[in-house]
Amino acid sequence: MILLPLAFTMGPLEWVIIGVVILLILGPTQIPKLVRTIKKTRKEIKNVMEEEDEEEKKASAKKASGDDAE
Repeated sequence: MILLPLAFTMGPLEWVIIGVVILLILGPTQIPKLVRTIKKTRKEIKNVMEEEDEEEKKASAKKASGDDAE
């Protein structure tokens, strides 16, 4: 049996309930800070992943050019 991630099995009502709970816990003044932090973290993760992809491409290109030289 294939297990889908929870996000794919949740309906709109569940997302609304989660949003209300977060609003009650954090309050309206903390929500913008949370959103900024999440955006910043996502951007940093994306940058790291792009850097790793570039390094991987360089390594594979170097390996390919090294194999041709032999």
